[in-house]
Amino acid sequence: MSDKARWKKSVYEKAKSKGGERKPSFVTSSGIEPEPVYTPEGEYPGYGEKLGMPGEYPFTRGVQPTMYRGRFWTMRQYAGFGTAEESNKRYHALLGAGQTGLSVAFDLPTQMGRDPDSPRARGEVGKVGVSIASLKDMEVLLQGIPLGEVSTSMTINATASTLLCLYAAVGEKQGVPMDALSGTVQNDILKEYMARGTYIYPPGPSLRLITNMFAYCAKRIPKWNPISISGYHIREAGSTAAQEIAFTLADGIAYVDAALKAGLDVDEFAGRLSFFFNVHNNFLEEIAKFRAARRLWARIMKERFKAKDPRSMMLRFHSQTAGSTLTAQQVDNNVVRVALQALAAVLGGTQSLHTNSRDEALALPTEEAARLALRTQQVIAYESGVADIIDPLGGSWAVEALTDELEAKAEHYIRRIDDMGGMVQAIAKGYPQAEIQDAAYTAQRDVEEKRQVVVGVNQFQVKEPPPKDLLRVDEKVEAAQVEKIKALRRERDNAAATRTVDALKRAAETPDENLMPFILDAVKAYATLGEISDALRAVFGEHKEHVVL
Repeated sequence: MSDKARWKKSVYEKAKSKGGERKPSFVTSSGIEPEPVYTPEGEYPGYGEKLGMPGEYPFTRGVQPTMYRGRFWTMRQYAGFGTAEESNKRYHALLGAGQTGLSVAFDLPTQMGRDPDSPRARGEVGKVGVSIASLKDMEVLLQGIPLGEVSTSMTINATASTLLCLYAAVGEKQGVPMDALSGTVQNDILKEYMARGTYIYPPGPSLRLITNMFAYCAKRIPKWNPISISGYHIREAGSTAAQEIAFTLADGIAYVDAALKAGLDVDEFAGRLSFFFNVHNNFLEEIAKFRAARRLWARIMKERFKAKDPRSMMLRFHSQTAGSTLTAQQVDNNVVRVALQALAAVLGGTQSLHTNSRDEALALPTEEAARLALRTQQVIAYESGVADIIDPLGGSWAVEALTDELEAKAEHYIRRIDDMGGMVQAIAKGYPQAEIQDAAYTAQRDVEEKRQVVVGVNQFQVKEPPPKDLLRVDEKVEAAQVEKIKALRRERDNAAATRTVDALKRAAETPDENLMPFILDAVKAYATLGEISDALRAVFGEHKEHVVL
């Protein structure tokens, strides 16, 4: 029996009988019934070892046996701006348009653990995301959204533990138990030190908060992904595709190491690790990037960390089209860029996808632009036919060669990071930061010297009128949020809030204490995000950036 026949009988049909498929037949307009997956039937050297079959180690061809024949990827549009009330309206509009999961963008004060009335928050409240300072804000943000039915992703890092507790507290108020909540917090602080900058605490305490969440979610919120190890921002900062794979997986290795040192068993938490990747412009390289990352992570988990459960070896990932490729010139061209990037993500086997809006190089997206971005995914899903075959470009000489080459380049970087003592030490030495800066400089020179054409920017330019109808966050939002936080402090039980924050501070001073229950108690007492963050700052201190010149 061939490997394909064995897989089809014992794996694919079994998975199909459990979950069914999206439709009874995938027949084309010409009457062709495509196979679920295609193989070289033994003609490709090393086929079984390097590619395998969908849903089987090393997962090069996908993490699920049926992939999109069973169900589509989650269509999760990233959104949030101004107040909780405004963002709640946008979420309902997106869900009404067919979005299948929420993705919450938070403003910089929320990301940095500052309340709206903090002097450090001035001018930034509600600007790049929604302002969330307390359980009251979170209740409004999620009003009318059934948390037991909707999967929610929250792009939050330094304050991820607090935002997850806020989410869980709203779920409790809705009558949804913790074990029914599903979603993801980004919670990837290492990439903040090298590529983005929204960190608060030094690496040691930050890793403690992350591993505390691993342990807490494994026991209390089992459907939640407690981390989304993110290459997206590494790529946005200017890295190459190979660097994106390598630095993301090296971060993943550091998190697994930290969890093991904290006493967790690898198969207890690794199955809930998730990843987040960029989708850039080089169509075939991006498809190969996802396949290479899956295979390399599977080998790392099996060989380095001795994982036994196949789920611990699966690299499941969310993807987002590349914001850095969007242009302010000829914004309609961005629709084409996003469509190609989204198609690459699907052909590469993404589990979840956000498509950027055409106007994001100029402002936060309008509702119309966000709807068009969602429609782009829906056209790919329902009209293109690419979701009817698993790994449709598998076996392409070009794609397989690119997959192998990217894997080898990423492995080389990981070995160098290992030689430095791991990613925390490599970041302290400025190694990944310098590599990203060099790659970004090279890419910018290529554009300036026209070795790389950017349509509408350095070639094919036209004269255009100033853009119209852009979304602007009203300056009154900040004043309104400041008033809300003052009213909260007048109306809540301040003694209870103070008591829970003091208990959190004492727990932070005890290295082996899991801080999640204490943070949950504090948010339920309507302690603010800033008060909780300040209590931890008092114990942990703040991280100072390592500047690379």
